[in-house]
Amino acid sequence: MDRETGPEQATTGPAAPADGPEDYPVPSRAAVVGLAADPRLPIWIRRAVISLVIGIIVLIWQDWRWGLTAAAFVAIVDTVYRSKTTSLIPAAVRVTSAQRRSKRRLYLVRPNGYLAVHARAIPGTDSVIDHLVIGPAGVFALDSERWDRRLPVRTVASDSAAGPVLYHGPFSQKDRLAHARWEAAQASSLLGAELGREIKVRPAMVIYGPTVPWAVATLRGVDVFSGRNLTKYFRSRNRAMKTSRANPSSMLTWEQAGEIYNVAHRVLPHA
Repeated sequence: MDRETGPEQATTGPAAPADGPEDYPVPSRAAVVGLAADPRLPIWIRRAVISLVIGIIVLIWQDWRWGLTAAAFVAIVDTVYRSKTTSLIPAAVRVTSAQRRSKRRLYLVRPNGYLAVHARAIPGTDSVIDHLVIGPAGVFALDSERWDRRLPVRTVASDSAAGPVLYHGPFSQKDRLAHARWEAAQASSLLGAELGREIKVRPAMVIYGPTVPWAVATLRGVDVFSGRNLTKYFRSRNRAMKTSRANPSSMLTWEQAGEIYNVAHRVLPHA
């Protein structure tokens, strides 16, 4: 699934979750894990090696001052060249980074009754549901997006009855919102067929990078919000369900959530 937008055009319970605390780096290792996963690491290593080699050659020919100067000069030139010829972060890596951040944040809402399966393929298609989240407020198909932070996120009024269109800079996200709805519908169909009852799946999109100028906005049927509001989103959904006079009994119990979670593992294979 193409996710790149911008100029360059992811307690106790009924069963032991497959993705548990052991899948998350402990705080003391978080910095090392983050550095190892940084897509710019190979570039930095290459730059350091070239600078070191040039510095040693000049050092042998002249002295250590000239060697140090040459190494620094090469590093600066390579940095400038890379900044003009490569994007900040490759598109595929941006997706992985967003999915990884959402996965860590979703772990924080487990005490609120939420379970999640990650990077699940929709059978017979090339599409992947980044996170299927199951909890008291229902089932959610969550799309993790990493966008160019230099471009603003905004909505533009539309003549369509579907409502405003989401924009990232000059780029319309209408198709992306439609795809998020389609993924949720596919998950709903697969889960419902396996369980023998209707399972509603709500589409949501979490954005990392640019500033999102709202807490949560429902745009064309998709809840859109910033990554920093991810945990708040699910906690607020719980509060909304508890205070709802319309149908408070529609909240999923832990047992029901666990049943859907286990079925999701069967009907949505790992991507």
